[in-house]
Amino acid sequence: MTDDANAPWLIVGLGNPGPEYAGNRHNVGFMVVDLLAERMGGKFKRAGKAQAQVVEGRIGPPGPANRRVVLAKPMSYMNLSGGPVTALRDFYKVPTAHVVAVHDELDIDYGVLRLKIGGGDNGHNGLKSMTKSMGAEYHRLRFGIGRPPGRMQVADFVLKDFSSTERKELDYFVDRAADAVECLVTEGLERAQSAYNA
Repeated sequence: MTDDANAPWLIVGLGNPGPEYAGNRHNVGFMVVDLLAERMGGKFKRAGKAQAQVVEGRIGPPGPANRRVVLAKPMSYMNLSGGPVTALRDFYKVPTAHVVAVHDELDIDYGVLRLKIGGGDNGHNGLKSMTKSMGAEYHRLRFGIGRPPGRMQVADFVLKDFSSTERKELDYFVDRAADAVECLVTEGLERAQSAYNA
């Protein structure tokens, strides 16, 4: 395995492929890595045999804090994210502690961010699949989407687009989430938590 300090990072946006899912709350991970790709000036392309799209590039200022990163969007549907992520981790020789899952989180208010490493999946099928495939010791950027209103089922809520009210602030929150990922990769978890965990 490569020296961990210089090893690349794998930033995984969790979501479902296809235009019908693009604006869903469950796809906020895709939105964040799309923005990171735009900042790096890269375009997603199919990743060899892995069922995913990737962009390779660098994050951070010139010098020691500059990091090699692979942005990824699994194309396997949320519940099967683990296979493609593990294949990419192995192909790019990324330590599990350098894997970051960017995902929607029901138990946090809309737009609130939480960074952590390890832990349970809290019923999130994308995380469940990743943990089953490679263990739990990867980073997570949890993007709050809040709880469904009234009696709406969780499955229906996460597969609906953000509301018109939520969309007014969505770009700002996605931008902040992308900043949090960059901070995590270049400055470490503690620094990113103190800056972005509300």
